[in-house]
Amino acid sequence: MFAVPPNSVSLSDIPPTAHPALFARELAADVERWSRLVNHNGASQLIDRSPFQEIWLMSWLPGQRTGLHPHGPTTGAFTVIIGQLAERAPHTRETLVPGQTRVFGPGYTHQLRNNTLIPAVSLHVYRPAITPLARAA
Repeated sequence: MFAVPPNSVSLSDIPPTAHPALFARELAADVERWSRLVNHNGASQLIDRSPFQEIWLMSWLPGQRTGLHPHGPTTGAFTVIIGQLAERAPHTRETLVPGQTRVFGPGYTHQLRNNTLIPAVSLHVYRPAITPLARAA
């Protein structure tokens, strides 16, 4: 459970107890919501956007990777749904498998890569919605 101090003020319609990691895992478990959007062509699919958050379904071809990139002021999480993703961050190198979730805060910098011979799929929650600067990185 996540504690919310009594003097906290919520600026959105998203309950402060709905941590991005819990939200990402819940959506990942809702296979009917995202399965029809999987295309295994290495593209990203926006599932939902509001001023407070964005939810993306990302498809990863074998060998596909991002560059090392920051997430600006966003907080968020991603859950691996299918396959495996290798993550490299300044102090971490780890392979995430289906059901594993990574949480990140503002200023988090990392790289993701599908090091396997099969496509991978992950679900990402960003709060607030990704800024154009962070999206371009």
